[in-house]
Amino acid sequence: MKNRIRVLRKAQGLTQADLADTLGVSRNTINSIEVGRYVPSLPLALKLARFFGKPVEEVFDDRSET
Repeated sequence: MKNRIRVLRKAQGLTQADLADTLGVSRNTINSIEVGRYVPSLPLALKLARFFGKPVEEVFDDRSET
């Protein structure tokens, strides 16, 4: 699943550690989400979207590439 976490995080001048601390997860979790190795749970996806003030659909894209 593609996402815009890295772009949104950098636009706010945050490190992965900053974002992880704010959301109560590990920096490794943020890194894994950003590179697409881990799809976050629904509660975490909602937290991320709310943190960035975006609808979930603007943060995550589940459309497969064809």
